[in-house]
Amino acid sequence: MSGEKSETLDAFHRGRFHVLQPKGRGHRAGMDAMLLASLVADGKPCRVADLGAGAGAAGMAVAARLEKAEVTLFERSPEMAEFARRSLALAENAAFSARVSVQEADVTLRAKARAEAGLLSEHFDHVIMNPPYNDAGDRKTPDALKAEAHAMTEGLFEDWIRTAGAITVSGGQLSLISRPQSVAEIIAACGRRFGGMEITLIHPRPGEDAVRMLVTAIKGSRARLSFRAPLVMHQEDNHAFTSVVDDLNNGRIAYVRNINTMGRNR
Repeated sequence: MSGEKSETLDAFHRGRFHVLQPKGRGHRAGMDAMLLASLVADGKPCRVADLGAGAGAAGMAVAARLEKAEVTLFERSPEMAEFARRSLALAENAAFSARVSVQEADVTLRAKARAEAGLLSEHFDHVIMNPPYNDAGDRKTPDALKAEAHAMTEGLFEDWIRTAGAITVSGGQLSLISRPQSVAEIIAACGRRFGGMEITLIHPRPGEDAVRMLVTAIKGSRARLSFRAPLVMHQEDNHAFTSVVDDLNNGRIAYVRNINTMGRNR
């Protein structure tokens, strides 16, 4: 076959797992997915749902780091779901592939249709999500696959967090990464479904405005919202990651709730 390859094989967590991704189109997983995965810290057997999983990088990162986690990747796009399935079939991912499954499903489904798609009520201990983040005023991309992954529709957070509330067990954790501009919608969507919300703003460098935020919340909690110490991505005078972000990105530590330090997994 001639021509340029239409996909890449990318290593994460310093080679602990690999993901096949479309090349030059669609949403390609990177730092956002690894930071999202770092929000899950659970040494017990647990079920994890990755909503809008794309090629599956975030969910696979959880499975690679947590040996007792069973992960289901939910993805609406058949093409991206197939990338996830092919990634799980790689020899490089054999250590955890039996604990990860892929379901083609629209996470905005409701009631019976939602359950039939594998989004079972009160079934998952952790739900993670990296929802589309571009609002209607953002520049549109001609890449249809990327547009589907990035285009934020009206009521998106309400739809996605409603599903998270339905499929999470009482006391289970919701984790997501998004733009800071969406904080009001996220808080409103959590409503009385999730409480004990913790928000961490992510800044590119010291003195620069936040470009992302990490959010965790607990189903049924009535604890008040809190803002954690911010994360700074890069050192001030170069492109190197700060030591904490480098550890999170490479799966060496998890971003543990309720403390302002990083907890090493055991």
